[in-house]
Amino acid sequence: HLDKWCRDLKILYLQHNLIPKIENVGKLKKLEYLNVALNNIERIENLEGCEELRKLDLTANFIGELSSIEALKYNIQLAELFLVGNPCTQFEGYRQFVVATLQQLKCLDGKEIERSERIQALQNYPEVQQKIREQEKAYLLKRAREKEEAQRKMQERKVKGQKQMESKLGFDRRTGGNCYLSPDCLQDKENDQAEGGEKQEVWRAFEDDEEVRRFWEEPTPYTPESRLETHRYMEEKRRAKDNVMGSKKREKPLRPLVTAEGKVLNVNVPKLNFSLKDDEENNQIVLDLAVYRHLDTSLLEVDVQPTYIRVLVKGKPFQIVLPEEVKPDSSSAKRSQTTGHLVVSMPKAKEIILAKQEVSTSIKRSDCNTLQKNARSGQIEKLEVDPGKYSFPDVTKIIQEKERSGQGPIKLGKIIEAKHTYVDFENNEDVPPLI
Repeated sequence: HLDKWCRDLKILYLQHNLIPKIENVGKLKKLEYLNVALNNIERIENLEGCEELRKLDLTANFIGELSSIEALKYNIQLAELFLVGNPCTQFEGYRQFVVATLQQLKCLDGKEIERSERIQALQNYPEVQQKIREQEKAYLLKRAREKEEAQRKMQERKVKGQKQMESKLGFDRRTGGNCYLSPDCLQDKENDQAEGGEKQEVWRAFEDDEEVRRFWEEPTPYTPESRLETHRYMEEKRRAKDNVMGSKKREKPLRPLVTAEGKVLNVNVPKLNFSLKDDEENNQIVLDLAVYRHLDTSLLEVDVQPTYIRVLVKGKPFQIVLPEEVKPDSSSAKRSQTTGHLVVSMPKAKEIILAKQEVSTSIKRSDCNTLQKNARSGQIEKLEVDPGKYSFPDVTKIIQEKERSGQGPIKLGKIIEAKHTYVDFENNEDVPPLI
């Protein structure tokens, strides 16, 4: 869908993908650089519509039809071309033919094209073109033979694979008899495997090493088919290795949650962070389990018991013993919408009655309002102590009280005249009072 959804593409990397043909890039008008190195391309085609193409990398492909580069004449912006590692580079007069055919090129295979080189190539172009045509015909005949040989090898490989499959199902090569999944045959095989399992494993590993060595040392022609065969072989070995590793992996035994004696264990298989708090104010125990934020709630199972709690996170158990007995029926579980944490509140079975502080009825409402106002304004309120409840003497009356004027922090609303009886007291009416 490159030609439909990526019309504004400028750089496209498609190297090392076993691509057999260039296609679906002709509508990319803005494409400037196309890299299709290390593929199985045998012909240059379908690039006429790439008007802005400046660089084309065809390294290590299988281009033998060198005359197919004539399709790049319409790419007038093309400045760099890489054909290293292609069969056409072995042709006599390869570089001269490319330089003379694509006159817009400035660099071929990483080497700059000089003006004198282009003039010389244009002078000898008819002769070089004839040589290239002859070499192309010879190469195409060779390619036809290589394709036939590849088809023959593919058929042999299929027959060999079928024979291996039959031998695995119980085909007896020595007698030609069949024992497909017969009970006796299967029993004999199980006994043989039990007796010499280690020897068979060593012999199988030796055979695999020999096969791998033989495959990589065997000379093969450099063709698209050989590259596909190598890729197929490596994929088969990788899958076989994965299957062997998968068969060797034994299923881990389920971790016990309760011992044989009935003791509940603390288990944290999903390896989640958690906190267990004792909320004395609300007389409950709170479990905060750090469940994955984007985990769906349907994958969580919560089971609260009087002495423990169990949470299954995607089937993996988290279990913890509680410090006190709780009420499972009154417990509640909630999920945080921001963090995804699971919070389970479990009321304690033993209810604790907290003593409430009684407020003295002697405090009037007005005093309460005054206290609240003073508390808001930041003033300190001093409370008076009832002197009738204590037996110590009143120290305020030890020193004789002096009359004070209404100045200072204490203001008297009414002055009471104290009557003193002194012997030498003389009341002089001409003297004004002290106030």
